[in-house]
Amino acid sequence: MTLSEVDLIHLSRAVELAREALEDGDGPYGSVLVDAAGQVRFEDRNRVKEGDETRHPELEIARWSANHLTPDERAASTVYTSGEHCPMCAAAHAWVGLGRIVYAASSAQISGWRAGWGLPPGPVAALPITVVAPAIPVEGPVDSLVDEVHDLIRRNHGID
Repeated sequence: MTLSEVDLIHLSRAVELAREALEDGDGPYGSVLVDAAGQVRFEDRNRVKEGDETRHPELEIARWSANHLTPDERAASTVYTSGEHCPMCAAAHAWVGLGRIVYAASSAQISGWRAGWGLPPGPVAALPITVVAPAIPVEGPVDSLVDEVHDLIRRNHGID
């Protein structure tokens, strides 16, 4: 895996959005959509605290891009995200034809942390993006950001 400095800047922003989500009482996940020219087109963070557990930033990116980008623009874009897409978000990403995904922490890592803390698994299987949407180019996890994501998720669950 070879990530550029620009990739790391956008991925760091996704982690910053995850931190913002946690500080606002939401699950710590954030994502950034970047077009082929390197312009940030849309960014969001988890917004599930009000009870709609589908308000993931990756799903919001898919919805936004379907309404604002051409199919070619979507295919040439990159989504940077603090945690690997869940199956719902990976499917939405594939259905709208978005391009590459770069994530900081993998679903396997996050599931392992949760299990290690004695938490139950989530309601949806933690499948890798490549199982749900095998044609999407995927890069991650990114070692330089994994500890920060781990800390955000640990704090979200009140683990000392």
